Amino acid sequence: MGKIVLYGIEASPPVRSVLLTLNALDLPYEFIDVDLFAKANKSEEFLKINPGGTVPALLDDGQAILDSHAIIAYLASKYGKDDSLYPKDLVKRSVVDHRLFFEASMAFERALRGTTKPIIFDNETNVPQQKIDNITEVYGIVNKFLQDHPYVAGDNLTIADLSLITSISSMHAYIDSDAAKYPNLVAWIKRLEQLPYYEKANGNGTKQLIELIKSKNITIVP
Repeated sequence: MGKIVLYGIEASPPVRSVLLTLNALDLPYEFIDVDLFAKANKSEEFLKINPGGTVPALLDDGQAILDSHAIIAYLASKYGKDDSLYPKDLVKRSVVDHRLFFEASMAFERALRGTTKPIIFDNETNVPQQKIDNITEVYGIVNKFLQDHPYVAGDNLTIADLSLITSISSMHAYIDSDAAKYPNLVAWIKRLEQLPYYEKANGNGTKQLIELIKSKNITIVP
């Protein structure tokens, strides 16, 4: 196995999905912190690895793998002892892929990043109610994913869970997932929190992001 190096920032949900996957696979890795605020990710050295200048970026024996969803699928496919995290069966894999696409486009990009980026980078303090509604819409959809199975893509843990939990847990900076409204979702969150590597790989970074958001003293407006 080649040397694995992950470039990122712990508060980033996509970075945390890679950290969760690396820990789930019990892989040794080096973590290099990329200070987004100091624009270190725009350095010539980093741009050689990822021309887009975004995190996460992963080097596996010198080969660059970019985008969290591509990275975790790559890691599970290459290093998984079996195919439980990312099934080879095409029907089962299509369900995992759907959840990953949902997380990328709706949960992370539309609901979480669409709400958080203006706060952190543009110093916006007013959050339109519509953005909060986008978050609760995600809660409702994921709750339905879980109505017949303990995990978002079926009966066992997959990379879809390891990706979605990073966005969902971060959304708690704005509104909690009410157990009365979303019982399946809340049970799933508690299930993932029992993973032995959860706190190290996701819990700490989630707390950092939530503290940063709350420090901005945001106001939800109609």
